[in-house]
Amino acid sequence: MTLTLTVSDEVRALAPGFTHVAIEAAGLVNGPSTEATSALLDDAARRLTARLDGRAPHEDPHMAAWRAVYSAFGAKPSRTRNSAEALAKRALSDAGLPRVNVLVDVYNAISVAHLIPVGGEDLHRVQGRMRLVRATGEEDFVTVVAGEEAVERPEAGEVVWCDDAGVTCRRWNWRQGPRTRLTEETTSAVFLLEGLTPMAAADVEKAAAELADLLERFSPGARITVREPA
Repeated sequence: MTLTLTVSDEVRALAPGFTHVAIEAAGLVNGPSTEATSALLDDAARRLTARLDGRAPHEDPHMAAWRAVYSAFGAKPSRTRNSAEALAKRALSDAGLPRVNVLVDVYNAISVAHLIPVGGEDLHRVQGRMRLVRATGEEDFVTVVAGEEAVERPEAGEVVWCDDAGVTCRRWNWRQGPRTRLTEETTSAVFLLEGLTPMAAADVEKAAAELADLLERFSPGARITVREPA
């Protein structure tokens, strides 16, 4: 399927320096994490350490921009970190990066190495159009609490990704819902790489090109389409 993906005018007004690249991939092969994906994550942590050069992740200019935008729509960025900052913090900790499955490991490695939020959605589970909007506060976000399915609602004005069935990711790229996450059964997906000024569109494209190459490496024969920044 070809995904329709839009960014609302309200979000663009909130973050005029926002750019993103979407990668659509079909014919993917997923499965448990491997030695190769584990090595990829270890290398990403090393690249992050060199990139930060002694700074904390939130001191990086790109992460500072995300913190400012989170604050602008009412989130507390020190408590609800954007996905890249949260992963970077884990990468630098004694625990290190989690090993989830091949596809998640691959996009997490790109997120950490380039310090850019990256997400993946199972296209077979996405319903209708995907769009980045400011929530009304009435949308459903289906999640899991204490092992049981639960429905939350975003705060009014919160930036969320959603499809025709409800919210797929809260607070822009903070917490993904389980409905569309990539599982070991995923064969078709869209990967979103999101940047804010001062990250240049060319740097978002560079990260996307590396991700596309890795998807081809781990899923030979996959059909991959890289969309231009929007």
